[in-house]
Formats: sequence, C-alpha cells, structure tokens
Amino acid sequence: MSTLLDIQDLSVEYDRHRVLDGVSLAVRTGEILGIIGETGSGKTTLARAVAGLAPVHGGRIAFDGTDLTALRGRARRAWRRTGALQYVFQDPLRALDPQHTVGTIVGEGLAVAGRQRPAEIATRVSDALTRVGLDPALAARRPGEISGGQRQRVLLARALAVEPRLLLCDEPVSALDASNRNHVLRLLAGLRDTAGVTVVVISHDLSSLAGIADRVAVLYGGRLAEHGPIGDVLAAPRHPYTALLVASAPSVRRERAVPAARLRGTGPGYDGGCNYSARCPFATAACATAPALSTVDGDRAVACHHALADLEFTS
Repeated sequence: MSTLLDIQDLSVEYDRHRVLDGVSLAVRTGEILGIIGETGSGKTTLARAVAGLAPVHGGRIAFDGTDLTALRGRARRAWRRTGALQYVFQDPLRALDPQHTVGTIVGEGLAVAGRQRPAEIATRVSDALTRVGLDPALAARRPGEISGGQRQRVLLARALAVEPRLLLCDEPVSALDASNRNHVLRLLAGLRDTAGVTVVVISHDLSSLAGIADRVAVLYGGRLAEHGPIGDVLAAPRHPYTALLVASAPSVRRERAVPAARLRGTGPGYDGGCNYSARCPFATAACATAPALSTVDGDRAVACHHALADLEFTS
C-alpha cells in the first residue's frame, strides 16, 4: 500500500508542556489504523494536529506528498476546501449546532466549497444520510430531536458528504450503548471496504479496535510505544505498556500479559529516559536513556530497550 498520511518527528506543546514528543507514523491508503492509549497519552492531540486544530511545534505532516505543516493562509484554506481530510469529533452535542437542521449540518462542507447548487447539495445530503443508515427525512430535524447514536452518524454523514480520502475519528463510539457502538464500528469498516476511505480511529478501548483495525499504534505519554498489525500486537505485545492494555481488555486478553498489580509509579516521566520506566516491571539502568522506535518482526516497531518476547510474562 502507498502512504497517504506521513507524520515525521511530530511535537506539540501547550503552555510549555510537551504533549507529543517526536511521533513518527505512516497511515497507508485504504487501511483502518487504530490509535490507542490512556487519557493524556496524546492520541487526540495527534489527530487534531493532523487536522490543523492543534499547534505544531516541530516535525512534518504530509498528506499524499503535500506538506500540511508548510501551508499558510490562503493556501491552507484552499487545501481545506478540498475536503480530502475530515475530522469526526468525539462529542456530537458539542460538534453539532443545535440551531441548524441535520440537512444544513451535513451539507455545510459542500456549501463552503461552493461546488454544488442547492438541489445538488440536497441530493448529496440525502445520499450521505443513507450511507450511514439514517432516514433522509431526518434532514429536517435538529440535533436535539434525534438520539445520541443518530447524532454520531450525522457527524459521519457530514464528513462523508464531501467524499474525503481520510477520516479522523476521535473516540467515535465512547458515548454510545453497545448496539449503536457496534453499528458505528461496522459502518467504519464498511466505508473502507466499499468506498475506499482511509480511516484513523482514536480510542482508549482496545476491544473496539480489535474487530475493525488493520494496524494499531500505541501512544504513551506523548510518545509512540509500539505499532504493527493489530492481530500480531494483540497476540504478542512487545512493549510492557501494550501488554498492560491487552491484559486490561477482557475480550482480547491473552495468557501472556503483564498484570496491572506489577505496575509501579503513577504516570509518564520526562527525565530524558524512557517515559514508561517509572511504571515498568522490567526497567533497568538502560532505561535512563530514551529508546528509539526500532523495527522488529518485519512490519512491527517498538520503543523499548528489552526484547519482551524473551522475557517471562506472568498472568
């Protein structure tokens, strides 16, 4: 697969606090990439930086060869109007204007781009609502008049109406019940299979990614801990933090996993070394130096000084 989104050495800071620290990651055309991590790991900041919604302090973000971090002013606005990259927010109630109808909301991107007449926009809105499993008649309603699951799908319809190449979905199922959660996850998988849309799903729930993602990237404390094909990562995690996540997800738990009881400390450190070492049961003197992200097992990479496949995991 070709690379659609190429992130190199990305750093983001807020109030002198580094939220992302040198993250490098490639998203391949036509795949579903899951980005997993606990609250504060930097996963939402990563997505927002890609979408131009968070300040980039270092590094490069390229979309199909176009350096997004170099675009300014009119060039940036012109690129956004192409609709090639769409961001699906986590909270529909905050992301949807309660004063506007669903039809106006879904057609907003088309209207801004100025590419269709009103009748054409109405047709595209109807098509987008149908694609996400909603009755086109909902176009006349307002967000407060529909359910939470419907609002989440309206966000997806708004993104799909402009025919994007990449969807960035920030915790798209975190506020949904089991039935709506499964529906939205199946919908995301279907978009990749039927429309060829590349999808990045931000989540703190490894179980929700297990059935739809092709690859997974694990963030901890603003750094990339591990990434690779999701089946391989779940079956044999190579980073202690990944192993902890697997052990904490009942539906994907494996026998070889690091138990939560063996954790030390309370959170990531920033002393120049490995930011997981304060919590890691395998930490040694070598961890005083930050590990580089190194390729292992072909399509996998891990930032850890120790080959965890050779260490004894206990359940």
